[in-house]
Amino acid sequence: MEYEVVIGMEIHVEIDTKSKVFCGCKNEFHAPANSHVCPVCLGMPGALPVMNREMVNKSVAVGLALNCEISRWSKMDRKNYFYPDQSKNYQISQFDLPLCHDGSCEFEVNGEINKIGITRAHLEEDTARNDHTQGIGESGIDFNRCGVSLLEIVTEPDLRSAEQTYAFLNHLKQTLLYLGVSDCNMEEGSLRAEPNISVRPVGQKEFGIKSEVKNVASFSGVQKAIEYEFKRQVKALKKGETLIQETRGWDADQGITVPQRTKESAHDYRYFPEPDLIPIAVDEAWEQEIRESLPELPLARKHRTTEQYSLSDYDAGVLTASREMADYFEACVAAGAPAKLATNWITGDLQALISDAKADITNIKITPEQLAAMIGLIEDGTISGKIAKDILPDMFESGKEPKVIVEENGLVQISDLSELEGIIREILTQHPGPVEDFRSGKMQAKGFLVGQSMKATKGKANPKVVNQILDQLLNEE
Repeated sequence: MEYEVVIGMEIHVEIDTKSKVFCGCKNEFHAPANSHVCPVCLGMPGALPVMNREMVNKSVAVGLALNCEISRWSKMDRKNYFYPDQSKNYQISQFDLPLCHDGSCEFEVNGEINKIGITRAHLEEDTARNDHTQGIGESGIDFNRCGVSLLEIVTEPDLRSAEQTYAFLNHLKQTLLYLGVSDCNMEEGSLRAEPNISVRPVGQKEFGIKSEVKNVASFSGVQKAIEYEFKRQVKALKKGETLIQETRGWDADQGITVPQRTKESAHDYRYFPEPDLIPIAVDEAWEQEIRESLPELPLARKHRTTEQYSLSDYDAGVLTASREMADYFEACVAAGAPAKLATNWITGDLQALISDAKADITNIKITPEQLAAMIGLIEDGTISGKIAKDILPDMFESGKEPKVIVEENGLVQISDLSELEGIIREILTQHPGPVEDFRSGKMQAKGFLVGQSMKATKGKANPKVVNQILDQLLNEE
């Protein structure tokens, strides 16, 4: 019997707000333990929560980007459980009336458009962080994270492979970064992805028994966990074992999932409406104001970039991988650079400099207009491509205009026919062997002579003119 895997995702996104979701405590990851806490996020008796409006704005933006319906009326609920990460023994979340619901998301897998349903995206507060590194038999709790703005995105079980899941998660992260709602730093827990995995015989409509996998620190980890769980569950079924609904943990060192607890259902948490918070009423005007502020989203921008600038699907994908790079590229083209040349320089030499400096394209000294000006100097013959490669690092370090660097270093390209002809005649005299090789049919010998010409002029000779002169002189009797 052949089996297929069925995957749904639960994604927790820490929304980038200056203060926590229900109090004024600062939202800061690297602060000393328990330095950003107050009676509200610690759940002290009599302390009353107040909703952070920016949290609602950014959550609605995510919902709209995921084609969700935005509830005109939603409420907060108490999710009751006893665990050290919530001092008040309940988490404020949303249960039956989420802010965003019934959406969908299109994403690409190997150039093909895939679609996944979005069940809901609901508001909640994050929990404290348990630290088990205090010493033998000791643990600590950092409540700085408790109360941080959190949006949980729940998908339909529409994914059918680990590869497809990986592509979806990367697209979702890209969308969140385009929206500017989260830094999506998985190492700091700003983005956490938990797959719900089940298997069923191919052709069967009913879903199998699912396992939710937690403690996955990366998208590649999610991919590996899915691949492992699929094999584990299929092996168990083929042995005649009965699967149980459970929560399992991902052990990255061993590459396996391990049982943690049987999976809870909603009734286990005894949800009831949060009495200390008023309902959230997002009217049409509020929704429209947020809709109008949305940027062009990644997939749409990639397709437009491909068509508008006549670029390959690959080039457009690299350029639009981040909103900042896409903006830089379009500003460079607007300043006069040909689209393909701008793409080559941005994704090639400039990106290499940025990576080496561990910088970001938003804070480098080379402006899009300066890069366009440098490309313009190549186009009009002032400098060669080789000289441009030499001056780009100088531009990157100093922020100087390319024309200034060229003039200061005497790097203007030599295009004068008579000057270059004299240099090249001397090179032909010095290297009779390659000349004879070329004339006897060994065309690659010309490349050596071009190189010698460039060396003699310290890279300043116009390659096009050098080739023209060589063609003329080498074919003389």
